[in-house]
Amino acid sequence: MTAPVLEKSLAQAPAQPQAPARAESPAAAGPKAAPAVSPARRRFLQGAWAVSLAAALVLGFVGFLFTLSDIQERHYQSTAYKTFQDQLARAVAPTGSAADGDPVALVDIPAIGLHQTVVVEGTTGRDLMRGPGHRRDTALPGQSGVAVLFGRGATFGAPFAELSKLRVGDRIETTTGQGKATYVVNVYGDGDHPITDPARNRLVLVTGDSDWIPGSTVMIGARLEGDPQQNPGGRPATVPYDKALAADKGALATLQLWSLGLLGAVAGALLLARYWRRSTAYLSSAPVVGALLWAVYENAAALLPNLY
Repeated sequence: MTAPVLEKSLAQAPAQPQAPARAESPAAAGPKAAPAVSPARRRFLQGAWAVSLAAALVLGFVGFLFTLSDIQERHYQSTAYKTFQDQLARAVAPTGSAADGDPVALVDIPAIGLHQTVVVEGTTGRDLMRGPGHRRDTALPGQSGVAVLFGRGATFGAPFAELSKLRVGDRIETTTGQGKATYVVNVYGDGDHPITDPARNRLVLVTGDSDWIPGSTVMIGARLEGDPQQNPGGRPATVPYDKALAADKGALATLQLWSLGLLGAVAGALLLARYWRRSTAYLSSAPVVGALLWAVYENAAALLPNLY
């Protein structure tokens, strides 16, 4: 076959069908880029996180006040009771001035379910986190003169929550290093109408007028039965934080320091999670963060009225 004939044959031959183009698989295409977040949406998400975090901290503080603070107060009461019983047994319990927070008496008020409750020295917000407090410039229960006890009505065990339920004739028993004493309720008062009683030897119990944020006080007066014990006198003057409904403003600086420590611990946990296994990093940091958060809440509670 000559060359022209061969070329003519090839030109007349049907063209070979071409294979269809293979569709590109999704895997071959590679991951798609995430859509860009607009600045407005980013600001919204950041604001939502900030609001959620603030709400969680506030709810945590409320939970601390009405749940965990009771546990803290009961723990101190248990420890202080053993300490005071030992002091009574060795006849070294204080009968004059004492250090803030030290146990100075026991009080029983059966009508409101108060039994062998430890009374501490001082009436600042921190003192009353431990239990009922004895105002430092007054006589101790059982001594000659007027003894004044403050107690919280809503948080930290709320020992005086039911104080307004006391009635004339109800009995109040106290124990100090000088022995036992009995008082009988005889008069009521409040922030606008202070108790007036000519009796020389008596007891005044004070708490807030509300289980929310109190705006005034409730006072119960009781007269001592029998002869009083000797009052050694020489008691220190009160400080502004000792007054009813006073806030311990000195706790503000401490609160700021604990807050900075908490922020540092959270930042450290986040940084650790970048270089370590995330779950392990968070679990390791949780005890430190929890302890710092407790300290922050406790100092924040000291800024509330001391009878709350």
